[in-house]
Amino acid sequence: MRTLLSVVTGPPTILLTTALVVVLCFWLLVAAGVTSAGSFDADANLRAWGMGGVPVAVAVSMLTAVAWALSVGGVLLVAVFAPPGAVTGLSRLVLPVAALPVAWRLTCLFVRPLHRLFPDEPGPPAHGRARDHADHAA
Repeated sequence: MRTLLSVVTGPPTILLTTALVVVLCFWLLVAAGVTSAGSFDADANLRAWGMGGVPVAVAVSMLTAVAWALSVGGVLLVAVFAPPGAVTGLSRLVLPVAALPVAWRLTCLFVRPLHRLFPDEPGPPAHGRARDHADHAA
């Protein structure tokens, strides 16, 4: 338990832990009816990032949770199984940063099937579907 608390509150994972706390507070406000899940939709368009079709809050929340889980999991594995040393210390700093692009790809995969639950949101880019229709027309 001490190792987990050390990882969650240690640098640089503390940045993702803070972001996760902000996400949890936002969803508590949504549950209380103070705000709505679509409150950021006019501010950002996530289609270019491959996360279109769901509200921005859902996509960013999922990205934050996945990045936090990957970061904490990776650093915990290093902390428990790797011998202490310079390489271990460096990997504890690099893993949270490396978790972000992996979390982004996983979030893109996770939100794709969710777009059916949000019919008011613009769907994912149709570049693949347009090509398929052009192939069938030829």
